[in-house]
Amino acid sequence: MSSQNQPSSHEHHHDPIHGHEPQHAPDVPQGCGITCCGGGQTGVASVAADKPVPDAGLIQTPIRILQMCCPTEEALLQKKLGPMAGVAGMEFNLMRRLLTVTHEPTTIEPILQAVRSLGFTAELVGHAPAQTEPSPEPAKPWWPLALAGLTAIASEAAQWAGLPTWVAAVLAIVAVLACGISTFKKGWIALRNGNLNINSLMSIAVTGALLIGQWPEAAMVMVLFTIAELIEAKSLDRARNAIRGLMQLTPERATVRQADGSWCEVAAPSVQVGALVRIQPGARIALDGRITSGRSSINQAPITGESLPVDKTVGDEVFAGTVNESGSFDYAVTAASDDSTLARIIHAVEAAQGARAPTQRFIDQFARIYTPAVFAMALAVAVLPPLLTDGDWLGWVYKALVLLVIACPCALVISTPVTIVSGLAAAARHGILVKGGVYLEEGRKLAWLALDKTGTLTHGKPVQTDGVALNGYDEAEVRSLAASLASRSDHPVSRALTDAARRDGVSLCSVTDFEALPGRGTQGIINGKPSSC
Repeated sequence: MSSQNQPSSHEHHHDPIHGHEPQHAPDVPQGCGITCCGGGQTGVASVAADKPVPDAGLIQTPIRILQMCCPTEEALLQKKLGPMAGVAGMEFNLMRRLLTVTHEPTTIEPILQAVRSLGFTAELVGHAPAQTEPSPEPAKPWWPLALAGLTAIASEAAQWAGLPTWVAAVLAIVAVLACGISTFKKGWIALRNGNLNINSLMSIAVTGALLIGQWPEAAMVMVLFTIAELIEAKSLDRARNAIRGLMQLTPERATVRQADGSWCEVAAPSVQVGALVRIQPGARIALDGRITSGRSSINQAPITGESLPVDKTVGDEVFAGTVNESGSFDYAVTAASDDSTLARIIHAVEAAQGARAPTQRFIDQFARIYTPAVFAMALAVAVLPPLLTDGDWLGWVYKALVLLVIACPCALVISTPVTIVSGLAAAARHGILVKGGVYLEEGRKLAWLALDKTGTLTHGKPVQTDGVALNGYDEAEVRSLAASLASRSDHPVSRALTDAARRDGVSLCSVTDFEALPGRGTQGIINGKPSSC
């Protein structure tokens, strides 16, 4: 029997522009479905090298800040914590709402107090992926935005219809209060800390519009800004789901042998290296290890990208997050849960998402100059023309407020990080690890692309194309016997034989005493005679 793989569009990308062949770390299986791009190292192996090592006497503390979801909050935190005594450095991971501060051991409480003074919650967390992953946020109620939208439209309609001014004013104020309280709060905190960010600009613009009686405009600006923030949050949440999906590959508990010889289910993070773990058919493996007894076929696609199950026996390695297909076996744990191959892949994706591409660094620098410049220009527009030309104050203030709104850098600041993070996350979902936005941008210079075949250029699903009976056996009888045995197995090659037989109308026989032989095939009794395939 022969089989072939069908083509697919799935691709793994290796970047040859660095002048080296792709290499894999010794602790990551060859043929790994996670592509390692950048710097001549694998994403898994180089994570530790990428993290700055604190100087002697300094420590690194991860702090979860649920309100930190875009560069606006990052800039506010940098300005607040940067000048503090004892703070040596900060690393921001917006995808996981995590701030890692390098500081002197005695300064953590002042740091937490400074974060909370900005209106943020500050929660100390551990370094393990399971601890640093925030729980999904509960869905925010939709009715405030819906109410704001309806009342803003009604305010516009009231003004166009010539109704009394107070009608448009009341409707506009309801719209602003329904969706703008958080923006005003964040804007006030930013102004109080000497930071002119997006929230402060929008707060000033909307407040100014209300003060000069531009009721519908104030309401509509606040509603549109809230909608823009919602779209931004959804884009970032989509990227966060890539990390969450990787973490969910690992089960939370494992069946571990106790000192008295009994087996007990315990939390996977508590299992020590060297412990003996038992895995049942169909279960997902919780920890990296090496098989000590038993044999099975394991689906390693989530880790290595291999499309077909891999036969494993005593002495072979198994990886957390993979699925045991058929047999049961025991294995000795070789790595703690926070140091497994999957955990290092997760760390690599996090590091890639946290790294800034050249375009992103330029946009960040530009926004730091652009935002105060816009505010200064708006102030000049509001004040200078009336002073120099004896113009109408209300008219020029209105023009200044319009300038604040149309020049708001919100879309500019968020466009680059959202694009890069979405690209990195989409690649990770397809088993491709791009080590940061730098290399994502450099992808445009690719001249050669190295791909493995099975499961990459092909679907990785065997299909029987033809068959030849050897030693004078009848081909129809051979196909019937082979398909009958294969129909009892869930191996991809067995499924290919069975599907081809059913497609061609080959009759199947009853099989007794069936047994799957990992790495060798199947056997059973057909019509009273031993048969194997």
